[in-house]
Amino acid sequence: MASQEDTLYEVRDRAAWITLNRPEARNALSAGLVTELYDHLEAANSDDAVRCIVLTGNGKAFCAGADLKNPPGQASSGGRAVTYPEVLAGIWEGPKPVIAAVNGAAFAGGLGLVGAADIVITSEVATFSFSEVKIGVIPAIISVVCLRKLGPHHGMRLFLTGDRFDGKQAVDYGLAHKAVPPDELAAAVQQEIDAIALGAPNAVVECKKLVRAVPELSLREGFERTEKWSAELFRSKEAREGMAAFREKRKPSWVTD
Repeated sequence: MASQEDTLYEVRDRAAWITLNRPEARNALSAGLVTELYDHLEAANSDDAVRCIVLTGNGKAFCAGADLKNPPGQASSGGRAVTYPEVLAGIWEGPKPVIAAVNGAAFAGGLGLVGAADIVITSEVATFSFSEVKIGVIPAIISVVCLRKLGPHHGMRLFLTGDRFDGKQAVDYGLAHKAVPPDELAAAVQQEIDAIALGAPNAVVECKKLVRAVPELSLREGFERTEKWSAELFRSKEAREGMAAFREKRKPSWVTD
């Protein structure tokens, strides 16, 4: 495993695992961590061996939010810095599916990673809180991704109160897809990785684009764009291989198991 100061990066079994690695600071989002995270996302998205990306935390926390002593976007010693919105946009808009494996507490800015991820699997005992109001600020930046999942109904109450909630409640609120016992988290994430790997690589990329794009379109615009989109993909080499494999009752070329 190749490690940097604030993150760990490993490609295994078709997935790039990015682990926030500041357990002593509950994986708070420092300038260094955010810059490394962005670089790892770029590396994973450009690696043909990677079918999806997993974000998780080392230690008891997933991510406790911004490091107030060393916040994201501030370069030190003349170095390079990446802003947190760049990371969230990279997760949201990046071509490959991103799975958040929420192993522990996800507070404040840390919930941005949960909101931006495409699939969220959480420990039942993980704790969540939009805690910004408790220190006199608001969850401004992360609201851009989180409100798309929470909606204004749940978002209003959770933002106003800063109440804590657990993994099962995160599923109820729409922030997570599945909550499992802590010792089953790795297996549950692996199930998602395996399922994604069965899909055609380009089709998976296009599905992510589809889900991001369609809700922003009007009804007529949606039908017009998706009709062209569908026709284009039906003519692709990947689609021809997939349909041939179905007819011939064999695995398509992209399934390696």
